[in-house]
Amino acid sequence: MSILTIGTLAFDSISTPFGNAEKVIGGACTYISWAASYWYKNINLVSIVGDDFPESEIKALEARGVNMQGLVRVPGKKSFFWAGKYHKDMNNRDTLVTDLNVLAEFNPVLPESYRNSQYIMLGNLTPDIQLSVLDQLTSKPKLIILDTMNFWMDHSMDKLREVIARVDVLTINDEEARQLSGEHSLVRAAAKIHHMGPKFLVIKKGEHGALLFHDDQIFFAPGLPVPDVIDPTGAGDSFAGGMIGYLARTDDISYANMKTAIIYGSTMASFCVEDFSLNNLRNLTQQQLHERIRQFEQLSTFQVNELDTMN
Repeated sequence: MSILTIGTLAFDSISTPFGNAEKVIGGACTYISWAASYWYKNINLVSIVGDDFPESEIKALEARGVNMQGLVRVPGKKSFFWAGKYHKDMNNRDTLVTDLNVLAEFNPVLPESYRNSQYIMLGNLTPDIQLSVLDQLTSKPKLIILDTMNFWMDHSMDKLREVIARVDVLTINDEEARQLSGEHSLVRAAAKIHHMGPKFLVIKKGEHGALLFHDDQIFFAPGLPVPDVIDPTGAGDSFAGGMIGYLARTDDISYANMKTAIIYGSTMASFCVEDFSLNNLRNLTQQQLHERIRQFEQLSTFQVNELDTMN
């Protein structure tokens, strides 16, 4: 059994109120793979890079149990590059540069050994590429998770709806949920999105946590207050990686286990934001991870004492 993840391996230049990081390692597939690798070791990566992407980073992912047979390397070309600047509240950012480079010619062909992967993580890419990956699978996966964004809702809504109809879990933020559904209430938005196909909807609310919707059930995972939020760039992808890594490890896609998966995803995101790029994800210990999971548990678990009314 394996995880299949598709997305970008990239360079980022990031400016936040806490400093700058020039041309550091980024990309959806990078964060997803690193976060998932703490919980599961058979990860099939699909991405594309130029010859400027460091071989040391590829070797580091391989050492984490990530299979690189699906990585395309294009000689003489540059890897995807994104630059952004965060505002003071760290919830909003401006995109300064987006250079597609090799991503403009990305047409992934899944290696034969990838085509029966059981857990699929579709990182943020064009819906056409996401559909192409699903069409190449030779067996029905146990779970397909999709991450997308408002750009594709603005420019490729019809194709995006095709992808959404074929997945089990959709992860988007609250603004995107409202745009996709046309509803301001997140409860009404979730009901509409369920009718589009996904059994589960995860609405990410940044530092305020995440909501999980399934049928008429709702679960809220709080955001963990960390002392310093330095760089939120890879938080959403780290969340997705932690979630799918846990689900593959436990091989249980019930609603009850999905709630725990949200905590594991939130745990990885909370570590990610504490430093630039992958700096805080590279060398986490089991003790650090377990302590943080317990912190989330303490935030979200308590007993309510019921009082009689004073009628």
